[in-house]
Amino acid sequence: METQKLFENIVRQYKDDPASVYNTWFVGSEERLKAFRAIRRGVLQVVEDIKSKKFGNDFKGSSLEFVLTAITEQKQVFEGAAHPFYWKPKMRIPDIYENQTNKKAFGQFLENCFYATKEEQLLREIIKLDELKIKGLGPAVASILYFLHPTILPPFNTAIVNGFNYLFRDNKKLGSWQEYLKMREVIMKTNADNKTQLSNDLGAIAGLLFEIGNRNIIIEGQILSEDEKAKLLKQYDKRHKEVLSEKHEEDLHTEMQYHLLKIGKALGYDPIAAVNDRGKCHGEVNFSFISLNKFPQMPLDTETLGTVQLIDVIWFEKNTNKPICAFEVEKSTSIYSGILRLSDLAFSFTDHQTSLFIILPDSREKEVVMQLNRPTIRNSSISIKYILFSDLREHCDALCKFGDSHKILEKIARTVNQNT
Repeated sequence: METQKLFENIVRQYKDDPASVYNTWFVGSEERLKAFRAIRRGVLQVVEDIKSKKFGNDFKGSSLEFVLTAITEQKQVFEGAAHPFYWKPKMRIPDIYENQTNKKAFGQFLENCFYATKEEQLLREIIKLDELKIKGLGPAVASILYFLHPTILPPFNTAIVNGFNYLFRDNKKLGSWQEYLKMREVIMKTNADNKTQLSNDLGAIAGLLFEIGNRNIIIEGQILSEDEKAKLLKQYDKRHKEVLSEKHEEDLHTEMQYHLLKIGKALGYDPIAAVNDRGKCHGEVNFSFISLNKFPQMPLDTETLGTVQLIDVIWFEKNTNKPICAFEVEKSTSIYSGILRLSDLAFSFTDHQTSLFIILPDSREKEVVMQLNRPTIRNSSISIKYILFSDLREHCDALCKFGDSHKILEKIARTVNQNT
């Protein structure tokens, strides 16, 4: 009973701290839900690249890099998730780039896990992969698997392992699939016993272990030295600064959405914000006052519609369900995932052309040019342009005043051809 009370107190600290990953990532991040779709699409691309022999001999520039980039953007809990996949030529690890047999096995593993529907199937695939003894391909892969099956497989990294060992007085090691599976058993049971406090999604308890591993949660009965207390205070300060920085980024994102909604309204279109953003406001203007109340009916399957409704801003022709423009605002998240959402929309309306735009900070211009230069994008039938934050902010009022159609955006939009 005392142990249960102790755990409840730990969970209470975790959920009550506004700077914990529970509040800044698990329940407080709009990008978290968007990431699942992008990462799933990315995993399928890795599988396809391996099948078609397009997967290179390095992590950099590969479709796997995109997947890990999208994962590492998911707040601090996944910081460093990409490191185990970096190609280390001196040690020849992880041995999935040059070794074609291992590469194929990795692709088959990802594909089988992607389409698995039962816990037993996933555990069997992990055991099979472990038996292959592919150098450098350990349970860091679990951070990918989490985004495929968030209620079955918890993510895995140094901080989570440290938190697990500290909380359960254990000594689990990094780099071992067997240790990961043993950890998972304890995590699943603990989560099941405390599901009302946590979640079916194992991201909640993984975040708790992450915070404990970083000593951001004080477990009752701990005796800290003055040096340890000073270190904790320093960590708290750092985390709060990060929260403030993220809030600033979110404010910028909201501002850009506001400009797009305002311009669309002034040009005579029916603009709408992403389904999870309609309660936002910029200054004293609530998005609901300058956009549609609900998403127009569209001839899309449920999964595609769910993706399209997450596009940051769409302009519809007046009183129709035809999208004339679509915009993805990418302040710090994966540009490629925004491109995928825009592509889903464009390919769903082959008889109707929609102008597509990425809106991003000036500092990310080189990055968007690189992404739009991907062969799969450059050689496709869709055309995506980009607009810099500074240009949208500076010219918003002029576009509203002098524009008579969406073509006015050509004055500030840029294309890859202009910059290559």
